[in-house]
Amino acid sequence: MFIYNVTTHVEPSFEHQWLEWMNMEHIPQMIQTGKFKKAIIFKVITEDELGGTSYATQYHCNSRAEFENYQKADADRLKKQALDKFGERILSFRTELEQITVL
Repeated sequence: MFIYNVTTHVEPSFEHQWLEWMNMEHIPQMIQTGKFKKAIIFKVITEDELGGTSYATQYHCNSRAEFENYQKADADRLKKQALDKFGERILSFRTELEQITVL
C-alpha cells in the first residue's frame, strides 16, 4: 500500500472552514480521481509552535504507479484549488509513505 500524506498547518480563525472544505469538497474530489481508495484526517496533537492547529491527511492508494498518475493528471489542479481558497492561511508539506508491516 502507498500513502500520500499531506500535513497542513491551519490558522485558528480558518480551522472550521478548512475542515468543512476538506470533508465536503477536497477529499471527495481526491477520491473521485479514481487513484485513491480512502482518506483519513488526523489532528496533530503535538503542540504547534506556529500557534495554530495541524492536521495530517492520509490518502491511501494501491501502488506508487497510481499515485504517479494522480500527480500527472490531477495534482496541480487540486493543489491550486486549496491555494485559491485559503492562500497563506494554510501551510502544507507532503510526504510519500510505503507500508512495510502491519501487525
